[in-house]
Amino acid sequence: MTRNISIGIDVGSSMTRIVVGEFLKGEQNPKIIGAGESPTFGMRHGYVINIEEIASSVKKAAEIAERSSGIKIRRALVSLSGATLRSVVSTGVSIITKSDGEVTSLDVNKALDECEDNLNLNNKKIIQVVPLSFRLDGKEVLGRLEGLRGNKLEAKALFVTYSSVHLEDLLAAVAEAGIEAVDVVPGGVAGSMIALSQRQKVVGSAVVDIGAEKVSISIFENGLLSSIHTFSIGGEDITNDIALGMKIPLETAESLKLGNLIEEYSKKKLEEIIEARLSDIFELLENHLKKIKRSELLPAGIVFIGGGANTPRLVELAEDALKLPSKIGETEIFGNAKTKLRDPAWFIALGTIIAVRGKEEYSGNSFHQFWKETKKTLKSGLKQLMP
Repeated sequence: MTRNISIGIDVGSSMTRIVVGEFLKGEQNPKIIGAGESPTFGMRHGYVINIEEIASSVKKAAEIAERSSGIKIRRALVSLSGATLRSVVSTGVSIITKSDGEVTSLDVNKALDECEDNLNLNNKKIIQVVPLSFRLDGKEVLGRLEGLRGNKLEAKALFVTYSSVHLEDLLAAVAEAGIEAVDVVPGGVAGSMIALSQRQKVVGSAVVDIGAEKVSISIFENGLLSSIHTFSIGGEDITNDIALGMKIPLETAESLKLGNLIEEYSKKKLEEIIEARLSDIFELLENHLKKIKRSELLPAGIVFIGGGANTPRLVELAEDALKLPSKIGETEIFGNAKTKLRDPAWFIALGTIIAVRGKEEYSGNSFHQFWKETKKTLKSGLKQLMP
């Protein structure tokens, strides 16, 4: 019997993580059968600066995952969490084509295509399309559009974009590691599959991924992704501040940041340094929430994931600064089993193998066309690199 195996890759600025899952009949979540991680070299703020070094990091993590799972990794899903990950909302209109005014899927697609045509991409690729709302003759329509009658259909859609150059470099690095990238998933969307319930996504919530060199916020409302943004600041900035402020090596500073207090160092001074840098992060998050008019308006609050989610007092300081319920991400997919994968640093890799299952529900044709074009570009680029 053919096994339904899914593999997710999260290439972070600090660590590369790979998870191997198996979907069993009748089970919603996969059974995790293997995992591997390796320090990442050749990446800054989520974009590739050395393809060969990234490929080596992916290959080492894959070898560990292969040994633990007994599965040879040839194809995988890749998460995107770099500094160029953004979202933009666009609108479009289509005139109903049938003489009797009946709305068809062609009319819906035409409206969404116009949304895309109205974008100014500037060297960015669309990696996901989320239809947000539709209006027929000026009145909002909920649910299925096909079969309704009218004259003009208006659409509003969210487009998740990523730098085309950075994307091609990342996929080239994964390919050089001997792995075919069969799909890509925004990191925040992947993390939400682990950290958020469907109810949280419906009433309004956000996943904040604190990585080594970037912080991203992904906001969900009415069960859909409504905004995603990335900032070039992360957990390593906190570590660097501690090292400078307390005149200690980076390794010691990292240990202190994670709560491993050593007697000879001042707890008060440490907390002041951490709080100052976290305040910078919260200010960026709050400014983004204000920009999209969601400041203090997410009933289900904020859930933190990523390696930086383990920073002491993070939740307490976040609730004070953002005036929203806050918590560290947790998962129930492992039951009572003890595993390092419960650490929120693994949530994007874990969620990547789940997220693609739900992507078809709200992805337009643009994504499939993009993926076709990207793979064609990647193959062409790799041929040019070959001797």
